Amino acid sequence: MARVKDQLPSSGQGWIHELTRSEINPEADKILGLGQSFEPTQLVEESTVDFMMELRECFMDFARILNSYSENGTRFQEVKVYSVAQTPCDFMVFRNQMKLVFSNSAHGVIQMSFAQHNRSTVAIDGQLQNATNTQNGNSTLPVAQELLTQVGPFRDVYWTFQGDKVSAEQVAKFYFAEFIRISRDTKKSKLNQQVLLEQIKNLLEEKGLSL
Repeated sequence: MARVKDQLPSSGQGWIHELTRSEINPEADKILGLGQSFEPTQLVEESTVDFMMELRECFMDFARILNSYSENGTRFQEVKVYSVAQTPCDFMVFRNQMKLVFSNSAHGVIQMSFAQHNRSTVAIDGQLQNATNTQNGNSTLPVAQELLTQVGPFRDVYWTFQGDKVSAEQVAKFYFAEFIRISRDTKKSKLNQQVLLEQIKNLLEEKGLSL
């Protein structure tokens, strides 16, 4: 017969395991301070790490799928996802000298900011201002935006964007698509189009036709 603890749910149910251990050994619970109610600050900090790790996993999955079509960078430049040094969960998405950085800029705040990997990027109070994007011809990059936490009445922590509750997958999908658009190498695209036009032109000339 399976033991009771083996029948307990595990995914997202760590609290019931802690409660069970406290019930089995209440004296140890008192001495070690296990099972006590968490402070809101701790809840938010833990949720921040979990949310950013989930974001990074989404970006890595999206990048892996996109890169599988690049034919080792011959069709388009691949996307890379890097950890930011000396931080617990910050990360960066990189392609064609363009960066998308996710950072825990303050308690309960996750900031998303675009930047070019050059000296012309101007940052004011952590936000990009009038940065020139020479890659795709746009005059400005999107200003940094933020996700904010809210703690519910039953110590549930959730993340919001402009007041609306969001999931990590929603955020990742939107920003990955924006990053791909902004980091697209239009010079290479134009070159590929020119090569295609030349091939069509040569083919037509061989048949005695013209564009």
